[in-house]
Amino acid sequence: MDIKAADVKALREATGAGMMECKNALVECNGDAAAAAKLLKEKGLAAVEKRSGRATSEGKIFIKTAGSKAVICELTCETDFVANNVDFIKIGEDIAQTALDKGYTEPCEELSNMLLELATKIRENMSLRRLEVVEIPAGAVFAKYIHSDGKTGVITVINTEPATDAEAVKAFAYDCCLHIAAFAPQYITQADVDPAYIAEQTDIFKSQVEQDEKSASKPQNVKDGIVQGKIKKHLASICFVDQPFVKDDKVTVAAKMDAVAKECGSKLSLAKVIAYQLGA
Repeated sequence: MDIKAADVKALREATGAGMMECKNALVECNGDAAAAAKLLKEKGLAAVEKRSGRATSEGKIFIKTAGSKAVICELTCETDFVANNVDFIKIGEDIAQTALDKGYTEPCEELSNMLLELATKIRENMSLRRLEVVEIPAGAVFAKYIHSDGKTGVITVINTEPATDAEAVKAFAYDCCLHIAAFAPQYITQADVDPAYIAEQTDIFKSQVEQDEKSASKPQNVKDGIVQGKIKKHLASICFVDQPFVKDDKVTVAAKMDAVAKECGSKLSLAKVIAYQLGA
C-alpha cells in the first residue's frame, strides 16, 4: 500500500512516534490514521509496561499558585535527557495546574494518566512521585523557589500580625526559600526534633568525650557540660531557625526574622515550609 509522506508526518506529530514506526503502523492499518494511532499507543503502553521496573532517579519539581493555594509536585523519569525534554516539562506544569484547578491534594488516576500519555510516546518509565497542596492564610506572605536544575523546590509561608505585605517580608520569605534549598535543614525548630534522636546523639557525644584523653579525666559536671555544648551546636546545625542566615551568616534565621519584624512593625512566624528534593 502506498503511504503518503504527509500522512506519516501527521501521525508522527499526533503521536510523537518515530517516522518508520508511523509508516509501518499506517501500512499495518491500511492507511487508517485513527487505527494507526491506536496501534502506536498500544505499543507504547506495552513498552512502558516492560520498563516499569526501571529506576526513575531523574525528574523535576513543579510549583503552581493561584489565589490562596499552591501546589508542589515531583515528577520522575529514567534519564536526565527526558527530564529536560520540553514535553516532560510541559506535562509537569499541566499536572500541577490541573491539581490546583480541580482541588487534588495527592496523586490520583487522572493526574497519573496525564503522565502516562507522555510515557507511551517517549517510552520511558515515569512517575508522579508526590504532590502536596498548601493553603495560604489571609494576611500571610508566600514565597516559592525552584533551583535552576529543577531538582529542588521550596515553598515558604510566613504569618504576619498585623497583616503586612511589606517588601522586606516578601524578600525575607524568598530568602528563606533560598536558604532551605542551599542548606537543606532537617528540621524547622528544635521542638520538631525527635527526642529519641537527641538521646541517640547524646549517647554518641558522651562516648566521644569518654574516649578523648583530655576530656576523660575531667569532673563529671564538666563532661556533662561538654556534651550539652555539642548537642546544642549539633541541633543548631540541623534546625532551620537556628542556622546562620543565608544572606548574613553573622545572625541566625530566627534573629533575622525578628529584625524584619521590628522593621515592619509586625509579628512574623513560620506558617508552612515545604521542601522537595528530587528523590529524597
